[in-house]
Amino acid sequence: MLKRRKFITTAIGFSASSMLPTSLFAQKDHKISNSALLPKRLKKGDTIGLIAPGYAVAPEVLEKMKQTLINMGFIPYHTERIVGNQGYFSNTDEERAVDLNEMFSNPNVNGILCARGGYGCTRIMHLINYENIKQHPKVFIGFSDITALLNGIYTETGMITFHGPVGSTLDDPYSISQLKRVVGTPKKKLLIKNADFNANSLLTNSEFERYTITPGEAVGKLVGGSLTLINALIGTAHEIDFTNTIVCIEDVEESPYRIDRMLTQLIEGKTFHKASGIVFGVCKGCDKPKRLNSFTLKEVIMDRVQPLQIPAVYGMSFGHIQNNFTFPIGIDAKLSTTQMTLQLQAKAVL
Repeated sequence: MLKRRKFITTAIGFSASSMLPTSLFAQKDHKISNSALLPKRLKKGDTIGLIAPGYAVAPEVLEKMKQTLINMGFIPYHTERIVGNQGYFSNTDEERAVDLNEMFSNPNVNGILCARGGYGCTRIMHLINYENIKQHPKVFIGFSDITALLNGIYTETGMITFHGPVGSTLDDPYSISQLKRVVGTPKKKLLIKNADFNANSLLTNSEFERYTITPGEAVGKLVGGSLTLINALIGTAHEIDFTNTIVCIEDVEESPYRIDRMLTQLIEGKTFHKASGIVFGVCKGCDKPKRLNSFTLKEVIMDRVQPLQIPAVYGMSFGHIQNNFTFPIGIDAKLSTTQMTLQLQAKAVL
């Protein structure tokens, strides 16, 4: 194991003596709280802790995201654990988990933004101090591989988490404005609107087409994220219960047959057919089959999802795309397939 490093002290200080022994907090019983645990809203002047719970982040990318946060009115903070390399990870499993746990413990940190995705989050879920999170709820943001943490933390604690840009993709005016609306506005009935994709995207990338799979309206708790990670949780203690939920799904650079396989696994599972609604973001790069005689992405989605007769749409503005809106995991929302909108039915922050 790597030796414990000293913290970076340029932004704010935090004593390593407050670190908790994370190995003591592996959980056996996983139940969602009856009532949602809301974190405090983020406002200008707040300190945002940056962590890399999966892949390593390049120093120049880290500096860019810090400047973006400063431009948004926040104070970026990180420990030096974020800048290391342990193979393809940013650090060892233990050190990555410690970094996450300490960000929740640190009274000077107001919110937590994952610097990037990349594989590794499922390896640290048993090392997370969920009781600590319950005691110190904070806005927690990310997507892609962070899907595992977003849904796992919500399942364990009832704390609302936020599927939104990671630090390395937080460089788009639409994404920034949508993030600030959702994590900074303690308001019911907040409407999440799609971005207007530019004409070039629509003409050159079939994955950007918007269409209704099954018409209707639905109300349910928002869950989901990366299809790959949703499937990776199946059979684990953090498998998602889709009953009465609106399942949000996206992925990147997966061939149509792989999307077919993952959707089929969900459909054959225990609870996916009990979902209230299904919302696909943009599955960028997923309509490029590597073999002849392939189905298109749209054909796969229509074939797999339409028979469920659950209100469903494809093409909303989230995923591995420039215009990536933020939505809260665990909050009731209303899906309109006609208007292609999600409207939150409760506050996501205090």
